[in-house]
Amino acid sequence: DGYQNVLMTGYFSPVIHARRTPQGKYQHPIHALPTDKRYSRAQIYAGALNGKGMELAYSDSMLDNFLLGVQGSGYVDFGNGTLNYFAYAGQNGFKYQAIGRLLVEQGEIEKEKMSIQAIRDWANRNPSRLQGLLEQNPSYVFFKNDPNGKVRGSAGIPLVPLASLASDRSVIPSGSVLLVEEPLIDNKGNWTGQHQLRLMVALDVGGAVKGQHFDLYQGIGDDAGHRAGLMKHYGRVWLLK
Repeated sequence: DGYQNVLMTGYFSPVIHARRTPQGKYQHPIHALPTDKRYSRAQIYAGALNGKGMELAYSDSMLDNFLLGVQGSGYVDFGNGTLNYFAYAGQNGFKYQAIGRLLVEQGEIEKEKMSIQAIRDWANRNPSRLQGLLEQNPSYVFFKNDPNGKVRGSAGIPLVPLASLASDRSVIPSGSVLLVEEPLIDNKGNWTGQHQLRLMVALDVGGAVKGQHFDLYQGIGDDAGHRAGLMKHYGRVWLLK
């Protein structure tokens, strides 16, 4: 930001409610990696993968599926009391477009108020427009089912909430130990004016994590998602050697 502070955002492992076959409200497929993955999101929504046996699960929310792809992995609750881990399996090769930025550019949400919660609120108000918005991001992520798996970063090591982060490897190499001055935010995403020092390890990367930007892993589930969705603040980071 010109004052030796770096951007900090948050990410998390979502829990998706789903069933193994389409039923009732569970109609939105989560796909395994197909042999031919060169379909855009719009083509996949239109049924390009239908009949190929690529459906791992059917969730009750198109937006939740989309956000699962943004996070890169997460858990699926099939309603039997246990969570299945869905790991990242690949991407269709199309360039990622941030729907939050699109909503700001289209005047739907003010830039200062942008968050995952704001996107959810917009989707609840505009259900008929949601698919059209998501299709403006042609990138599509595929998954693989690892029933006993744990959330792992690009380094292959399980992530620990508030002790693991994603960085740009060209700036901060994987495995680096960092002292992070994390900005503390309230339940509405406002900075409280305070920071908290944490020791963290760079164990992950992200498509949107470039340059002086760190994505702090928040954990699993809705509370972690709420924190991750609101975090977009500045602080300092020291590389420890």
